Amino acid sequence: MHTPKGYRFATIEANLKYSGRRDLALLVSDLPAAAAGVFTTNVFQAAPVVVAKSMLEARPFARAVLINAGNANACTGEQGIANCRHTLELVGDAAGLMPEEILPASTGVIGMQFNMEKWTSAAAPLAAALGSNTAEDFARTIMTTDAFPKLVSRTVELDGKPVSLLAVAKGAGMICPNMATMLSVFITDAAVDPALWQEMFRAGVEESFNRVTVDGDTSTNDTVFGLANGASGVTVTGANRERMQQAVTAVMREIAYMLVQDGEGATKVIHINVTGAAHTADAERAARTVGHSPLVKTAMYGRDANWGRIVAALGRSGAAFQPEDVVVTMCGVELFRNGQPTDTDFDTLLEPLLKERDIVLDIELGHGTGSYTLLASDLTHEYININADYRS
Repeated sequence: MHTPKGYRFATIEANLKYSGRRDLALLVSDLPAAAAGVFTTNVFQAAPVVVAKSMLEARPFARAVLINAGNANACTGEQGIANCRHTLELVGDAAGLMPEEILPASTGVIGMQFNMEKWTSAAAPLAAALGSNTAEDFARTIMTTDAFPKLVSRTVELDGKPVSLLAVAKGAGMICPNMATMLSVFITDAAVDPALWQEMFRAGVEESFNRVTVDGDTSTNDTVFGLANGASGVTVTGANRERMQQAVTAVMREIAYMLVQDGEGATKVIHINVTGAAHTADAERAARTVGHSPLVKTAMYGRDANWGRIVAALGRSGAAFQPEDVVVTMCGVELFRNGQPTDTDFDTLLEPLLKERDIVLDIELGHGTGSYTLLASDLTHEYININADYRS
């Protein structure tokens, strides 16, 4: 892992909801950092989303990110917002930070209030742990139903000098970001103007986190934070911006893939590539309708090249096209053309290919130049088992 300069991590077992595992994590930058954020579009926005958004609107700089697992602090009213702000005061006092320098995020069960006595007890141990934990510890601590921690790092040269980027994320269910609970923190030691950083950050999110789905459910808590502290001594400028943007987007895409790979109970990552749409919005409608379809997702789990479910989803997507122009290809094998299935023995050809984790589904609409790619998971028995028992 290439951990950017000037960042420290702390994780502890605070017993906020879980016992026998760490559930509270703090990331601190030694320098003030340009801060960016992209948040859920769900109307029911969790207390930490409301608080963090207001903080970034007032001041696009931060020193820290604080995340708890097990309790989403969503749909908790004014008390939830007050509790969120109080946690920042508690941790800030213990760690020598101002509350307005700490960005909050939460993940877990919706509708539960924080136990503030436990938060009060946790603040000092959390601050004392700063620097003794790693980015992987941080990633493990913020997990809920995740099967594995999600981290991606990269080093890129700007003006002949190295800049490091690191992203951590959590999420396995309630995943359909439109910016489950999907949380991610992205850090770099490059120096970036705050307005430029927010612009670059949002562009990366649009090409990555906003192009994945597990179950079509957009969470109350979806949050992606970005900190750029300048500890490398390298500044992002007009001359090197595109190279930095490419690195940011690449890291985000890689970790967004992990969210789908780790979808609750998932065994497949379906790469849905729609081309030939009237415009990008139509291509997105088509891709999302196919990717959200329970019938398509269960067919992928069953290793069944069921083109009928795919074209039926396309037909109700609202995208403009003529049925006879549609071509559907799976893993390089053409299934559907001219309004009917091809005469290829595609079941035999696809039998070994559908055993792989990654399934590429290409859909040509023949109606324009619009295109869109979406990553989706399959739907399995285990998804039901996990979510039927989630609160218990």
